[in-house]
Amino acid sequence: MTDCFNDILAKHEDEGGMPLIVHLNSVAQAASVIACHVGLDEDLARKGAILHDIGKISPLFQRTLKKGYVHQPGFVFRHEIASLLFISLFAEKERPALIDMIVAHHKSIYNDIGGKGILDLDDNMDSFTRHATKFDEWSPVASGILREFGVETHEVSIEEARDNYEYVVEYCERRPLSFSKWKGVLMAADHYASALAEKSEASLDKLFIKPDLSFYNRRHHLYPLSYIDADSSQKHTLVTAPTGAGKTDFLLRRCRGRVFYTLPYQASINAMYDRFINDLKDTDAQVHLLHAASTLKVREKGIEESILQHHPGASVKVLTPHQMASIVFGIKGYEAMLLDLEGCDIILDEIHTYACEIQAIVLKIIEILRSINCRIHIGTATMPTVLHNKIVEKLGGKEDVFEVKLTDDILCTFNRHIIHKIADFGCCEALIKKAIKEDKKILIVCNQVKRSQQLYDNLAELYPDIDIMLIHSRFKRKDRTRLEQSLKDEFNTSTKTCIVVSTQVVEVSLDISFDVMITECAPIDALLQRFGRINRKRTEETIGHYKDIYVIQPSENHNESLPYNSEILRKSFEVLPNNALLEEPLLQGMIDAVYPDAKFMNLDYAGVVFIDGQWVIKELCHNSKSALLEVLDINSAVCVVESDVDDYVHHPDERLMLEIPVSYKSIAYNGLKQADIGSRPFIIPDKAYEDDRGLLIDLTKPEFFTQYVFL
Repeated sequence: MTDCFNDILAKHEDEGGMPLIVHLNSVAQAASVIACHVGLDEDLARKGAILHDIGKISPLFQRTLKKGYVHQPGFVFRHEIASLLFISLFAEKERPALIDMIVAHHKSIYNDIGGKGILDLDDNMDSFTRHATKFDEWSPVASGILREFGVETHEVSIEEARDNYEYVVEYCERRPLSFSKWKGVLMAADHYASALAEKSEASLDKLFIKPDLSFYNRRHHLYPLSYIDADSSQKHTLVTAPTGAGKTDFLLRRCRGRVFYTLPYQASINAMYDRFINDLKDTDAQVHLLHAASTLKVREKGIEESILQHHPGASVKVLTPHQMASIVFGIKGYEAMLLDLEGCDIILDEIHTYACEIQAIVLKIIEILRSINCRIHIGTATMPTVLHNKIVEKLGGKEDVFEVKLTDDILCTFNRHIIHKIADFGCCEALIKKAIKEDKKILIVCNQVKRSQQLYDNLAELYPDIDIMLIHSRFKRKDRTRLEQSLKDEFNTSTKTCIVVSTQVVEVSLDISFDVMITECAPIDALLQRFGRINRKRTEETIGHYKDIYVIQPSENHNESLPYNSEILRKSFEVLPNNALLEEPLLQGMIDAVYPDAKFMNLDYAGVVFIDGQWVIKELCHNSKSALLEVLDINSAVCVVESDVDDYVHHPDERLMLEIPVSYKSIAYNGLKQADIGSRPFIIPDKAYEDDRGLLIDLTKPEFFTQYVFL
């Protein structure tokens, strides 16, 4: 392409100053590939990509990309609006798709959080005049670039540009309640090309590869589900079976296309990602990992692979439901997520573990996935009958759901724990001493981070010669990754006694097998997950051999019971056997005794955008993330220690490693400064963090700073 346009930039000079013509070409190639795979017109997608940033040619925008530019308060120029002043260069029938691709790829057209959507600006300022500033100077350059891409052009007068602007505004005002696939294509392509820059073209052949899952057509007598035929005309799947029964393999044998595999926690999806990478290493399948720290997990594979993790078209994508929640609340980018999900196989594993809020979101996700023709496969160890029935209803009824359960005879071979009820931690000293003497690996689980830290301190003082680890959710991500690895590779394989003190982070899919557990009482479904970390390995030798679990009687105090309901804890403790075998065939009855009925949280009044099978958000609009955070206050904020601020500011690639996930409510009202870069972390004193203990929440206050850093 002509070099004469290379001085017109798409990116800021501090970011490398990429020429606009190069960026448009990259986005056009990506948009064509994405459109092809989702059944949309490739040529039309290419045209939208070429036009989407043409407005950046305006001198009002170009000056903002220069080094030293200082933003002027009140100055508003949206390059996407300026791009659409050329819409008349394209056929009338093409314009709706082109507008969809361009007008809202950065801002919602209406009620944008910053008031910068096209309809917001049209109401509050002479938007056309602003965006057509010096139009006679820069429109010929825009036409020249469009011609470089094969677009037939003519001179667009200022009058024609105004007509185009009014045409677009009228189109946006008439948008129905729905979502736009075309917007999803452009957002996905733009994000993809911007992130990969010059590598984007070379990486396009990695998109939308259907995985070869034949590896999972394996049989083994220890895994009873491996002998059950997975073929069925029923579209969806619901498998109920204990850990170690071959549930994952069975769910994957039910898949026919690209796969999204969801699990509840970071540790569990890290482990599943590693499993897929190993299982599918001899295939062309592209396995991506999507969560806050996924870049850290895959960084050894190179920067390109790290960037690809967050983009569409993976053969297998491993994630938590939180990453899918954008489609429930209509958060920016939800159209691209819907496009990526459409027609795929979605595995919702360990669905019984979700708390009330995320459970409601998962049920809503199921509704939306059905509406976009996904095959939904659900795995669970056990769940309340009322939840089971609700899920079957959401999946379309029994005629659409292939249900699989194991017989009681087979379930009995999964008995592995003797349960003992004890009054408090004071009863545990003799138990711990006995386990240490017998060289056993001990797992102790608390319900609150603060209690786990206190217990860790006490044990470290009592047993200075024993290897002891503390792991919970309030560590820097780099430390959390290190601890998880050490837990799996060192503590789990140790042949001598060791102690791990933890919280709920060990409950789901973390592949460890310890000898004895002491745990605070939790809801029965969470307890059963915790128990799965003891005597986990299923072999000929372990079947019929049992290990001890000690459950501490719950407090009746509400604050002591948090994050759980004290009444649920009381019922859960009551249904457990005492000094007796926990029998797998009886678990369903225990679950139903604790949860005889269920009041499912109604999200229809919490900002959801899909109700009763209909979209209730205006096309080309999206919501701010606050709608989701109000419902889910789980790790909804991050903080960094004061001594890490300089690295956080100047080394963007290291930011994730330095962040400490935390509940927004626990940190937001402590009078701390919040950085205006990256994930906008709260800055906490160095004294509020220790490498082996994690975040010390009581010290996250301004009076504990040694030096306060202002950005």
